[in-house]
Amino acid sequence: MLFIDPHAHMISRTTDDYEAMAAAGVVAVIEPAFWIGQPRTYVGTYIDYLSSIIGFERFRAGQFGIRHYCTVGLNSKEANNAELAEGVMEILPRFALKEGVVAIGEIGYDEQTELEDKYFRLQLELAKEFDLPIMIHTPHRDKKRGTTRSMDVCEEHGIDPSMVIVDHNNEETVREVLDRGYWAAFSIYPSTKMGNERMVDILTEYGAERIMVDSACDWGISEPLGVVKTARLALQRGISREQVELACYRNALTAYGQSGQIKEEHWLNPAAIDQRTTYEGNSILRGGREPIVQDPAVQRKADELIIE
Repeated sequence: MLFIDPHAHMISRTTDDYEAMAAAGVVAVIEPAFWIGQPRTYVGTYIDYLSSIIGFERFRAGQFGIRHYCTVGLNSKEANNAELAEGVMEILPRFALKEGVVAIGEIGYDEQTELEDKYFRLQLELAKEFDLPIMIHTPHRDKKRGTTRSMDVCEEHGIDPSMVIVDHNNEETVREVLDRGYWAAFSIYPSTKMGNERMVDILTEYGAERIMVDSACDWGISEPLGVVKTARLALQRGISREQVELACYRNALTAYGQSGQIKEEHWLNPAAIDQRTTYEGNSILRGGREPIVQDPAVQRKADELIIE
């Protein structure tokens, strides 16, 4: 079984995480632009950050046989800094055109302020201009109201729900998101968002149509194998392989594939892994480590990957 993690902040993870994910059958990750833990104060830091997730992080993932894609956007917390936000909005269009960008996101609300609303709407229009899907960040506080409001605003801007992935759902929001025709994503993030068992309960109740599972792994206490471990538990609980594949692979490919940037052939017919290569002179190798050089013919095959 193959897996896609459609929400993973790999810039804050180690190469050990990439190795573990690849060994478990993760073939692709999507890295959303997000808040880095402390406020950025200058647009230049945003330029460097977006350049990193579009550039070096894509290279780094490929050194372990994982295809890396990303989303670009101004996150809701930093939308409250109007000077920074204006600068980011000026540079976002040039990043939206880059190879591997599969959506505008993650955008939406945090405290649901006027500035958050202003820049959310502007980025919805940007997504429409570039015909890109949208990844919605639903707020940690007052989640139900924020989720409903996010969908209302999308509809005010004439966005087709099939182009919108509403993330960080829970039991309180899932029914409305699905009923209104949106993609419902769930973050398997210990303690604060959604655990494996709760996620399996949701799959049992709602099925997997338009539902996707992600890890949202980042610099906090989080689990880069959240998708794989959820799939394992779901199968143990009797959910069919077809339904697990939908939630942990196929739906992400379908939703973000609307960008034209992510295609199954990218990992079914992969490029060779050659850790002797560098990115702007930088190698992932340290301390005299022997590089892995692997021919595509001997790389992973779908029927060789199993959940144990």
